[in-house]
Amino acid sequence: MRTAKLLLHCPDRPGLITELTNFITINKGNIIYLDQHVDHAENIFFMRIEWELKDFLIPDDKIEEYFYTLYAQKYDMTFKLYFSDQKPRMAIFVSKMSHCLYDMLARYVAGEWDVEIPLIISNHPDMGPAAEKFGIPYYVFPVNRANKEEMEAKEMELLREHDISFIVLARYMQVISENMIKQYPDKIINIHHSFLPAFVGAKPYHAAFERGVKIIGATSHYVTTELDAGPIIDQDVVRVSHKDTVQDLVNKGKDLEKIVLSRAVQKHIERKILSYKNKTVIFN
Repeated sequence: MRTAKLLLHCPDRPGLITELTNFITINKGNIIYLDQHVDHAENIFFMRIEWELKDFLIPDDKIEEYFYTLYAQKYDMTFKLYFSDQKPRMAIFVSKMSHCLYDMLARYVAGEWDVEIPLIISNHPDMGPAAEKFGIPYYVFPVNRANKEEMEAKEMELLREHDISFIVLARYMQVISENMIKQYPDKIINIHHSFLPAFVGAKPYHAAFERGVKIIGATSHYVTTELDAGPIIDQDVVRVSHKDTVQDLVNKGKDLEKIVLSRAVQKHIERKILSYKNKTVIFN
């Protein structure tokens, strides 16, 4: 059954839920999902609503226009409208580490995600055989300081050619430029360990081991121009002890990273994330 998914936020006021549900029901839409939240500190109302389109009176190509005219202007709403039969198109960026890439590709092939993956981009050839196994085109752009702008321009051209709707950085060890971030606002998802800012550098697990940490964390977030400081989508931790070696810490960290990243990707695919300022509202 085809559905429409509407995500919105606006200043809170009485009667919003009634107004919004009436828009759907009086036009013969059957609501199958509704979740809402009010941030009382900011006085902002957030909502995600989904309804069946089978008997809906407003044509698909007119829903956005009608909603903007009748409600968005009136209530100062920011909203996004999606249709269930329009699959997101995801590009994966990867360097040399395979754990996040393999986890996502396994979920994709198993049919867990309603998404298309037209291509994988890397700055190294190492993950080419993995992409070949899953039948996904693999493109290498050997980025360095001297050619970064040129390489990224070629990457952007490729993303446009394949009509990419969002990007996942599967341990891609390059800083994304401000230009690309502006082209994909709240559409680039990254994963990193949660040792920052306490343990920086190339070997954070070694530094954490030396300090005797008792938990390891991972954070998935949208990419902004401030490095590793974008709106957080998901986080988790796992306990470690004095019995764990550095390699144990690394292995546990990898397991956590792929789980936390995949959770974030799934929520994005399902259109269940709303960003506001530098935070996210994650709908159930």
